[in-house]
Amino acid sequence: MKNVIAVFDIGKTNKKLFLFDKDFNVVHTSSIRFEEIVDDDNYPCDNIEAIEEWIKKEVKTIQKSNEFKLKAINFSTHGATLVYLNEEGKRITPLYNYLKPLDIDFTSLYESNGGVEEFSRKTASPAYGMLNSGLQMYWLKHNKPHYWHKVKTILHYPQYLSYLFSNKITADFTSVGAHTAIWDFDNMQYHNWLKKEGITLPEPKPGKNADLAIVNEQEVAIGKGLHDSSSSIIPLLEDNQNSKDEFVLLSTGTWIICMNPFSKETLTANQLKNDCLCFMTPDKKQIKSSMQFLGKVHEVNAIELSKYFSVDKSYFLELTLNKKLCSDIISTSKATFFPNKIADDFKGNLNCLNTFENYEHAYYQLVFEITQRVQQGINRILDTEHNLKNIFISGGFNRNEIFVEYLRQMMPEQTIKFPEGKNASALGAAMLMKAYIE
Repeated sequence: MKNVIAVFDIGKTNKKLFLFDKDFNVVHTSSIRFEEIVDDDNYPCDNIEAIEEWIKKEVKTIQKSNEFKLKAINFSTHGATLVYLNEEGKRITPLYNYLKPLDIDFTSLYESNGGVEEFSRKTASPAYGMLNSGLQMYWLKHNKPHYWHKVKTILHYPQYLSYLFSNKITADFTSVGAHTAIWDFDNMQYHNWLKKEGITLPEPKPGKNADLAIVNEQEVAIGKGLHDSSSSIIPLLEDNQNSKDEFVLLSTGTWIICMNPFSKETLTANQLKNDCLCFMTPDKKQIKSSMQFLGKVHEVNAIELSKYFSVDKSYFLELTLNKKLCSDIISTSKATFFPNKIADDFKGNLNCLNTFENYEHAYYQLVFEITQRVQQGINRILDTEHNLKNIFISGGFNRNEIFVEYLRQMMPEQTIKFPEGKNASALGAAMLMKAYIE
């Protein structure tokens, strides 16, 4: 039987299971999607009960297998998601959706903590509402007291999935540091507004520390779980630990997140205004980052282009790379779809479509404007003195040759690379369990 680490990589859309052997090769994978349900306000949310059942069923199936010996389990999940437990350790609320609008004014919280700019700078968290998990706690306390008075424990999503098996209350640095508005990056500890509000959270511990638990009568090491974007940079840090060359990672999907683990400078107010923030590594080091909803922008506008030009919505996958067209559009450097900020519905200026002779030219222009914003995001998170040599691209956009070519031409002094292993967030979570697979 082959010793394996199981990692449940829980995205907003796809929920995936990966089994890694001792050399971190993927020896088995499965994927599932769940229909959303609605929360107590009738807003769409994940079906946490169905997700729990699926995870437990998959674990049991692995353990019954004659092929694999399950040695460790870890989790990587999307951020901005909390689970509230009562005195008996049971879930109290639905798994609220981080896109849910919050019907509460946070002015008093911000003003009592130095104002929104200073509070956001100190917590390295732009004022994102529900995307700041700390503000979710504040909202629940002040808007849903019937739930709040039952709350004994608050866990981030990865730590809750870990708790299902370990029964241990834990926190990790990648989760508390991910635009939560609860971590004081000046002093590298929880922000004191939590104490003022009477909110107590578990102290985070390094990610390599697992708990041994009996799962279906077998001893298994249970990892604490990680925030997926922070997890995705672990393999690169491991592979490049002896190199002096600095790199950034573009983690691409619905969000395009640029991460710079080499930044020593503190976050500025100007960076915050431009969607910059900080994540943390599992061992408590800051990762200067910029986060833009550009995958969603691509998805929405590619559909609009397909409608206008009467082609399939995934027609862009059939386009061949035209390097000259890329350089021609760069030389013009004109923002056509997004001359100003991106609208709330993510749609660009669709009135311009009649100026393009065909779908190809329109699509190339769209990707140029997305890449331009990615380039700006990279430049914003570099220190004044930096040694950026490599740009790694993981996720869906590393298969978009047009996006990659634009980035090559726009940043010629850097080398565009692709991480060797796929499924970087799952791999990062598996690597933290290395000590438990032998």
